[in-house]
Amino acid sequence: MATPGQTAAPIFHINLESLALALAVLSATMILAVPAAQAQTFHVLHAFTGGADGSTPVGAGVTIDGAGNVYGGAAFGGLQGSQCYESLTCGTIFKLRRHGSSWIFNLLYSFHGADGATPDAPLAIASDGTLYGTTFYGGTGCFNGCGNVFRLQPPPTACASFLCPWTQTVLYQFTGKADGSQPAFGPLSFDAAGNLYGTSTGNGTGTCGTVFELARNGDQWTFNLLWGFTGYLDGCSPWSGVIFDQANNLYGATTSGGANQAGTAFELVSYGRSWKLTPLHQFVRSSDGSGSFGNLTFDSSGDLFGTNEEGGPGDAGGVFELSPYSGGWNFSVLHSFSGESGPQAALLMDSAGNLYGTSVEGGKYGWGNVFKMTPSGSGYTYTDLYDFTGGSDGGQPLGQIAMDTSGNLYGTAEFGGITGTDPCSTYGCGTVWEITP
Repeated sequence: MATPGQTAAPIFHINLESLALALAVLSATMILAVPAAQAQTFHVLHAFTGGADGSTPVGAGVTIDGAGNVYGGAAFGGLQGSQCYESLTCGTIFKLRRHGSSWIFNLLYSFHGADGATPDAPLAIASDGTLYGTTFYGGTGCFNGCGNVFRLQPPPTACASFLCPWTQTVLYQFTGKADGSQPAFGPLSFDAAGNLYGTSTGNGTGTCGTVFELARNGDQWTFNLLWGFTGYLDGCSPWSGVIFDQANNLYGATTSGGANQAGTAFELVSYGRSWKLTPLHQFVRSSDGSGSFGNLTFDSSGDLFGTNEEGGPGDAGGVFELSPYSGGWNFSVLHSFSGESGPQAALLMDSAGNLYGTSVEGGKYGWGNVFKMTPSGSGYTYTDLYDFTGGSDGGQPLGQIAMDTSGNLYGTAEFGGITGTDPCSTYGCGTVWEITP
């Protein structure tokens, strides 16, 4: 997880009514509209204050429900005291809902350490509206806690105010042993029976990261270890989650390890009670890129698409494709980035097969950008949709992006937004943004 560039002040005394009013005004008025390429329009939906609303959205990004509500997590900030990573507050889960031409921000949950800290993965939404996610830290063991898997259930009636408390339940607490620790950028995946699947990056004893299942039986959850990475040909430290194909096989990527110590793309196939991992590709840093942090994405033909954050021809990662061929997989780089740091989040694919993504430190100003890749002949045409400035619009978009039914794009930026006042005086506490076509 990226370390924030600023220190969030502990929140011990706060006037919630005043804050709610200020945030409602902020959400309704701070809509920064900036024309972008191809007549796109960029809006800031919320600028984090570093207080009760949270600070520094890193890997969580956003998830959209069927009603168009936007959910996400901020790694720091919240209502709790400084009990977490580097004495910062522990992070929040939030919801943004459209209200006319503006957006209303609701605080759903504030972590306090024992129940988790630093939500760093996108939320998964069940059919009943329940949210499932992971925290990178919190709980017991490890350094600042080993992380957990949690559930957030909505209240019985809709909330109209800033504070909209949901009920949080810890489903599993990692120990840092064979089960792994520190689940990171990958969202949880559901199977048809409602069981959850995810990854942990490792950082415990005896593992180099894991793939796990939480099997559901009513309201009881059982942890099953599907694979423990060795750091050899299978790879090491999977920051991405796992996704299913139509045959219920799992696919993912590791950020390191493998034959070239640059990570792997892999498949996990179930054989009764056991699972077999097959590496699909061994990344080569200089030519392919390395550091595949985001989830892989399937198209309708069974091709896999993903991103690397570093390395490759431009030394800042790129977008790649893996296509099944004669019992194996063909690897190709679709686009290479130049600069300091390329894409970390998963790609989003629309119904026309266009790919959307973000780079962390690319773009015109070095604060990241949003891009689109359109199928064109035998390749893809790259289009820069928006370049972050690091100012009021935000900077360094690390997390998952999402698209609504109207084709609007949503995401977060780790920095930028409100500056000039603590704890956002230097880099800002981050933003939630929208790009409309």
